Amino acid sequence: MRVATAHNREQQVIEALEGFNAELSETFRQQKYERMSVSAFSFFRGSNHLYWQDLYRDWHFSLFGGVTETQTWLQGDAHLHNFGAYGSHDDLVRFGLDDFDDGIIGDYQYDLWRLLVSVVLAVRENGSLKLTALPEILQTLIDSYLHTLQQNVVEIADWAATAQTTDGKLQSFLIKVAEKKGRARMLQKWTCFEQGDERRFIVDHPKLAPLSAQDRAALEQALVDYQATLDDEVPGHSHQHFRVKDLARRLSAGTGSLGTDRFYALVEGQGEADHDDVILDIKAQQPPAAWWVMNESERAEYRLMFNHEGERHALAFQAMARHPDPYVGWLVLGDQVFSVRERSPFKADYPTDKLLKPKHWHHLVTAWGRILAASHLRGAAALSEAGGRVFADAVLQLTLPRREAFTELLMSMAQAYADCVQNDYASFCRYLKR
Repeated sequence: MRVATAHNREQQVIEALEGFNAELSETFRQQKYERMSVSAFSFFRGSNHLYWQDLYRDWHFSLFGGVTETQTWLQGDAHLHNFGAYGSHDDLVRFGLDDFDDGIIGDYQYDLWRLLVSVVLAVRENGSLKLTALPEILQTLIDSYLHTLQQNVVEIADWAATAQTTDGKLQSFLIKVAEKKGRARMLQKWTCFEQGDERRFIVDHPKLAPLSAQDRAALEQALVDYQATLDDEVPGHSHQHFRVKDLARRLSAGTGSLGTDRFYALVEGQGEADHDDVILDIKAQQPPAAWWVMNESERAEYRLMFNHEGERHALAFQAMARHPDPYVGWLVLGDQVFSVRERSPFKADYPTDKLLKPKHWHHLVTAWGRILAASHLRGAAALSEAGGRVFADAVLQLTLPRREAFTELLMSMAQAYADCVQNDYASFCRYLKR
């Protein structure tokens, strides 16, 4: 006889997944579950709400944080594939955090823990490394994060990972992205010339669908209103040149966000030719994963901080990104709020399956640790004038005197929670086969 108890983890996981995805259509839910079933890492990517449910009130946070001074803007879903190449109007390819849908203000350890867990899962699935190499890889990431906080706060906040500031495999990756990608190639992938010389989205593109006349008209008007949300202090966009050329519905994008309403808008660039046109990614924003585990008083405070989810997304993006997208803003369509950002011509994830040696992993995790620390410094500076220095000092004062204990906690937690994720993934796979 099967008895439901508070300790039936398999039942908890399935109920949490079904509850979180209850509003998805059966088709989208099946597609999302299929993508999550590829691997434990894919499952981890698609179940961020489980991570927050498990660790939101974990008492270990109080050992090396859990105070006002160690709070900053968080990416909120800091797995290693939410770091990627990006770039916009200046054509300089950078590497950093590139997804802020779960951006939230909270303790730095939420991001650091999730990144470490994702590294454990990725290394285990890589298959080319002995697992005995894993502890040193994790320690390298932790050391990189702390070492970055010890440097000049202003200089680090102004730093970005580019082909000019990196070396080794990451530098090679960024050079290759710059050579193989770009605005012209992105436009060729998604658009064509029809009705004379006007550029349009490709009609039969497998990842796009046309809009009804009513939906098109509503989105066009929303895009007019959206321009008022743009930050005029960020260079790169122009109200004078902003003109919508075409609109389409974006299909089958993402893993955790699969099934979310999403559109692409093709808009006029600043030049006179068509080669500089911009594709805007317009995505319905839901509360971040952390919101679902907040109590009522925490949710009340959250509502005072942000008018809506589009504003939260824009603030997180502008706070943490080294080079904020000049098109970041929001719009309202029907009863939903959508984030708006440029689709980067250089969008690319680092192929972690190509990291075949421990030294390759050490190189990349050093970069990930530095990028996360720099992003947290920028996030803290966005909260208050002296926020970056206060944040760095607070974290270092709590961690450096007990650095060995801090490192041991992070390494043991990351590997133990990765074990839990793999068990949850097995439970999920069994559930799908019923």
